[in-house]
Amino acid sequence: MPRIEAGDGTALYVKDWGQGRPVVLIHGWPLNADSWEHQAYHLAKAGHRVIAYDRRGFGRSEQPWDGYTYDTLADDLAAVIDGLGLQDAAIVGFSMGGGEVSRYMSRHQGKGVRKAALLGSIAPCLVQAADNPDGVPKDTLQGMQEQILKDRPEFLKGFFKNFYGQGLISGVSEGVLHWSLHMALLASPKATVACIDAWQEDFRPDMAAFDVPTLVIHGTSDAIVPIDPTGRTAAKMIPRAQFKEYDGAPHGFLATHAERATQDLLDFLA
Repeated sequence: MPRIEAGDGTALYVKDWGQGRPVVLIHGWPLNADSWEHQAYHLAKAGHRVIAYDRRGFGRSEQPWDGYTYDTLADDLAAVIDGLGLQDAAIVGFSMGGGEVSRYMSRHQGKGVRKAALLGSIAPCLVQAADNPDGVPKDTLQGMQEQILKDRPEFLKGFFKNFYGQGLISGVSEGVLHWSLHMALLASPKATVACIDAWQEDFRPDMAAFDVPTLVIHGTSDAIVPIDPTGRTAAKMIPRAQFKEYDGAPHGFLATHAERATQDLLDFLA
């Protein structure tokens, strides 16, 4: 698999499967590109060129101490698109990855992008504020950081139960839970903590830059990224948004509702 050099020299690990119109998949926190396994396989099989990369600090990419702001992360996405010479691409961001998609559309004017997708995304505004009362309190995010620094493996073990909605109608196998924990522990602790700070960026100004067809999907039972200030708001702010709510789905619907999410992506990209 190739490596792409970001603007500051950080090496980003990239998976590049299949042939056809390119689709770039940006993973969520605290996972890596492997988390797209189901979608990537079926998109490539259906005739798309599928690119998924590990965010800096995660997976097999290098682990610099700095660079965990969305301006830099969007520049990393630009480096992947430019480095592979992609044109007429779709960019798809899950969870934290929706921030890269949003900032790329504004900071890089959506260069080379024909379609975009925000899946369980933190955009446009995750954090609670006077004008965003349904967001996540900053104290909650700070508490996550403190628990990570105290005992990262134990925190992540519990985190994934909420991520996949274990105990709800959905949920995943023990194998998926173990696999997710393994992916998460490949990340640097600095990146794991610093990215929580990045989530607090406000992407509402970026929404005006979405001038391409955009798919928004969110689970109504998402306990990690609440649907009201994110998915539902994004669908209202983006002019050509196609919005799908997965009733009862948790944050990790790419696994719990893998076939449905994959088919919705295939239909949207067709």
